[in-house]
Amino acid sequence: MSLSLKIEKQFAQNTERVKSIDLHPTQPWILASLYSGSVSILNYESQTIEKSFKVTDSPVRSAKFIAREKWIVAGTDDAFIRVYNYETMEKIIEFEAHKDFIRSVAVHPTLPYLLSASDDKVIKLWNWEEGWKCTRIFEGHSHYVMQVAINPKDTNTFASGSLDGTIKIWNIGSSAPSFSLDGHSKGVNCIDYFISGDKPYLLSGCDDYTAKVWDFETKICVQTLEGHEHNVSTVCVHPELPILITGSEDGTVRIWHAATFVLENTLNYDLGRVWAVGYKKGSSQVVFGCDSGMVMIKIIDSDI
Repeated sequence: MSLSLKIEKQFAQNTERVKSIDLHPTQPWILASLYSGSVSILNYESQTIEKSFKVTDSPVRSAKFIAREKWIVAGTDDAFIRVYNYETMEKIIEFEAHKDFIRSVAVHPTLPYLLSASDDKVIKLWNWEEGWKCTRIFEGHSHYVMQVAINPKDTNTFASGSLDGTIKIWNIGSSAPSFSLDGHSKGVNCIDYFISGDKPYLLSGCDDYTAKVWDFETKICVQTLEGHEHNVSTVCVHPELPILITGSEDGTVRIWHAATFVLENTLNYDLGRVWAVGYKKGSSQVVFGCDSGMVMIKIIDSDI
């Protein structure tokens, strides 16, 4: 049975190429990291830019709010991690974290930990209560590590996607992967966890133009989502709605039923390639980051 989705475009903002999107858990803020080396905080209620500043001369591929500290953390192509207080814009710290581009950062939901993934093929764990000490290096990928995602149901574990074509599952206490998921024919760009029917799954997007749904307890791919005409660059599973979202370099966003995996909608806002998706728990709003800006939509499931 298909969903009855009503999709409302709420606003669009033209910017330079957006590489990551994060939504603040309590404020009406979108954090966008830009290929130009800047980050911006947009207020989606007033539809204005609250703050925008230059981080570095190289692309900022991943930036996240650490709301409990009032921080923004950014990982950049110059291999540095930089942390800012988002109220004062004071730089808290900057340090060289990797030997190559930083593709992804992920904030632990409760512990003072940050994971970073890089083209140097490793993932690192940083503890900000110990002066941003690197407490573990995770090795096992043979190509660029494109994204890391912490398991929301077991925050001692996380997943990574790599251009070596694999997804690896890790435990924070071990430097070696617990296991790998193999099935994509090209590099894996993006991953997200979700729960369906009380079972944990992973969604992955790939340069083979597909997304895959994995039962990572059985280590089996249960569905391949086909239809994009270029690399799948970002995936997201909405926490409030029964949908999977995939964004692609073909310029489209596709919305799939999270239980049946049927394609429900295809969206194209003519902003170029889609690089990032962001959402907020407790909200039906979704933000897409693209080559020439970002767009916020509201998705209403009239069956709920």
